[in-house]
Amino acid sequence: MARSSRRSLFLVVFFLLACGFLGILFAQRTGDQSSLSSDGDVKDSLKQFADVYSIVEQNYAEPVDADKAIYDGAIPGMLHALDPHSNFFDPKSYALMREDQRGKYYGVGMTVGPRNNQVIVIFPFNGTPAYKAGIHPGDVIIAVDGKSTENMSVTDVADMLKGPKGTTVHISISRDGVEKPMEFTLVRDEIPRYSVDVHFMIRPGIGYMHVNGFNETTEEEVSKALDEFGDLKGLILDLRGNPGGLLSEGVGVADKFLKKGQLIVSHHGRASAEKRYVAQHGNGGKDYPLVVLVNRLTASAAEIVSGAIQDHDRGLIAGEVTFGKGLVQTVYPLSENTGLALTTAHYYTPSGRLIQRDYSNVSLYDYYYSRDDVPSLANREVKLTDSGRTVYGGGGITPDVMIPTPKSNHFQDTLLQHYAFFNFAKRYVVDHHPAKNFEVDDEVMQEFRKSLDTASVEYTQAELIDNNDWIRSNIKAEIFIDAFGEDEGLRVRTEADPEVLKGLDLLPQAKALADTARKTIAEHNSAAALSANR
Repeated sequence: MARSSRRSLFLVVFFLLACGFLGILFAQRTGDQSSLSSDGDVKDSLKQFADVYSIVEQNYAEPVDADKAIYDGAIPGMLHALDPHSNFFDPKSYALMREDQRGKYYGVGMTVGPRNNQVIVIFPFNGTPAYKAGIHPGDVIIAVDGKSTENMSVTDVADMLKGPKGTTVHISISRDGVEKPMEFTLVRDEIPRYSVDVHFMIRPGIGYMHVNGFNETTEEEVSKALDEFGDLKGLILDLRGNPGGLLSEGVGVADKFLKKGQLIVSHHGRASAEKRYVAQHGNGGKDYPLVVLVNRLTASAAEIVSGAIQDHDRGLIAGEVTFGKGLVQTVYPLSENTGLALTTAHYYTPSGRLIQRDYSNVSLYDYYYSRDDVPSLANREVKLTDSGRTVYGGGGITPDVMIPTPKSNHFQDTLLQHYAFFNFAKRYVVDHHPAKNFEVDDEVMQEFRKSLDTASVEYTQAELIDNNDWIRSNIKAEIFIDAFGEDEGLRVRTEADPEVLKGLDLLPQAKALADTARKTIAEHNSAAALSANR
C-alpha cells in the first residue's frame, strides 16, 4: 500500500475511532448504557471498512487516488448521512475555514476571476499592496513568479498570490493598450476580510450597514460602524447573502440592538445541557427604528441575529424567508491538519423556535439550492414574540414584510454574461478619468451602446428603454469600482438597490412596531403586577 494510501487510511481509522469515542462519551454523560455496547460494533465496522478499501485499491480498474477516496468519498459520505452541515475538512479546506474565521489572510489583496480562459483582476482592495502598486481591474495575470498561468484555475492562481507576510511575489500583467507585459514585485501583507463590507449614511440620520459574515472581528466591526454613525434616527441592517459563521460573534452583534439581559439564543443537544446567551451590554437605550433585510441565503448566525430582533419586537424583518439552519457545529481538529465539523446541538430563538429546515429524504443539492419561493406556513411551529405577535419556526425566519428578490430578464442576463459593464468601465475610466460627481448621462449611454456593438452583443431599442434605470445604475457602480475602489462601487450599487429603497420606506412601520410592542409589554407587566398584589 502506497504511503499516501496508508496515511489516508490511518486518518479515516483515527476519525472513526474518534467518532466512536465521542459516542461512548455521549453515552456516559447521558447515562445511555445501551450505547456502550456499540464499541464492539465500531471495531467490526472499522475492519469491514479496511477490508473494502483494500479490495478497491488492489482491484479497481484504474489506480486509486487515496486522498480522493477518503477525503472526498468515505468520510463526507458518512457525515452527510447524518445531516447536511456535519462536514470533514481536508488540509486545504480546513486552512480556508480557519482563514475565514480569523477574518484575514496574507497575500497581495485583490479579487481574481476567469475571463476567456484567462485569470484577470476583478478589483484590488483599497490600501493593499496590489492597490498601491497600481494594479487595475481587467488586468490579465499572465505569470506569477515566472510561472505561466496558462491553463491554471482561478484557485491555483489565488493560492500562488498568497504566502507569508513580508515575502515577495512577482506578477506579470497584460493590460489593454499597453504593448509589453507589465511587471510588479509586491510584498505580501496581512489582508483583512471585513465582515462589514459597506456602511454609510444613506439618508440624513439614516445608516446603512451590510454584514457579509460572522468571523472573529465582526462584533468589533459592527461596533465601530455604529460609533461612526453617531446619533442615528434609523438603521438598515442588511444580512442578505450572509451565510453565518461564529456563534459568539452573532451573539455579540445582536447584543448591540437589544436591551441588557434579553435572551439572544439558546442551544442544547444530546450530550450538552442547555446554554443560554443573553445581552451582556445592551444598546444603551438607543431604540432607533431598525429594518433588517434578509433573503434565502441568510443563514445560521445571521438567522440568530434576525430571530432575536424579531422575537423581541426590536425591529422589522423584511425580505425572503431565510435559509433555515438551526444546527450547531463543533469543530474538532484532527491529525494531518484536518478537521471535523460535527453537529452537536440545536439552537432556539428567544421565543423557543427551532428554525432548522427539514432535510429528511432530500438530496444535498436540493437542500441547498432547490426551495419554494414562498414556503407554506402549514404545519410549521407557531410561537409568540414578546408583544404576542405570531412567528414561525421549522423553516427559517419568516419576514414581517415579504420583499421578493428582483428577477433578471433575458436581456440583463445577456449583458452580464458578456461582462458588458465590467469591460465598458475598464475602458471608460482610462479614456475619461471620471470624478466622484460622475453620472450616467445620454452621452455615456451612447458610448455604452457602441461598446455593445463592438462586442457583437445583440439588443433592441426597446430593451434599452425598458432596462434604462438598471443599465445606468450598473454602469455607474462598475465605473466607481474601477475608478475609486470597491467601497465606493458598493455604495453606489446600494443607493440604487430596490430592496434597500423598500427598506427605507419601511422605517416608519418599524418604528410603529417597536412603539406598539413597548406599549403592549408595559400593559401586560402592569396587569401582571396588579394581579400579583391582590
